[in-house]
Amino acid sequence: MQRIRLRYTKRGRLRFTSHRDFQRAFERALRRSEVPMAYSAGFTPHPRVSYANAAPTGTGSEAEYLEIALAAPRDPHRLRELLDESMPVGLDIIDAVEARTSGLAERLTASVWELRLEGVEPADAERAVAAFLAAETVEVQRRTKNGIRTFDTRAAVVSLEALPAQADRPLDNACAILRLVVRHLTPAVRPDDVLSGLHVVADLAPPVPAAVTRLAQGLFDEESGTVTDPLAPDREAVTAAPPTAAVAADAKAPEGPAA
Repeated sequence: MQRIRLRYTKRGRLRFTSHRDFQRAFERALRRSEVPMAYSAGFTPHPRVSYANAAPTGTGSEAEYLEIALAAPRDPHRLRELLDESMPVGLDIIDAVEARTSGLAERLTASVWELRLEGVEPADAERAVAAFLAAETVEVQRRTKNGIRTFDTRAAVVSLEALPAQADRPLDNACAILRLVVRHLTPAVRPDDVLSGLHVVADLAPPVPAAVTRLAQGLFDEESGTVTDPLAPDREAVTAAPPTAAVAADAKAPEGPAA
């Protein structure tokens, strides 16, 4: 059985796609692409697909990950192309690698987020960021299925900065851009929780909902302070150990005639 790890996006209006909606679209793409999926055992077999740390509905993302198990080997790059062609524009399959290591989910320990705050002056955002970073704890409340929960957002935040205003934006339209690196702790601290924290410490309240995009997620490197590519260990393992003959043959096989 071959395992393939995929990276996909949620762009534009498709950021409002729920995780369940994405699952349905992806399983349709698997059928259309005639992917030889491995199935679970039991009375109701289903394709063996594992999703890892999906972004909340309403947020964009450039770095979502999943893993599929195949009953027959396929070339990961050709498989990515076929799946991407079968997915809606905005839900794009942008990377694929054969899984040669264990523990993909364990390598997703932090995320890099971009928050666009329309109607907020960059100087106001900078003051709020400074107040947030200076605080030892920043408690916020979130409604959960078990009721209202209070938790600290500051401990999960590795870095938070207000970026310079973009030169191509109209001068009469204020817009602050925040770059956030947050650890995946329990309870999970989401970008909207950090915005709530900015409101607590500095009364920062964007007039419209923030446009939030996950730029990366992976293992947090303490030395460099960066979030690393979680698929890199698999690429290195593939380079060290060439693909099987069946996968190589699939990669070299000519494409069939267009339908």
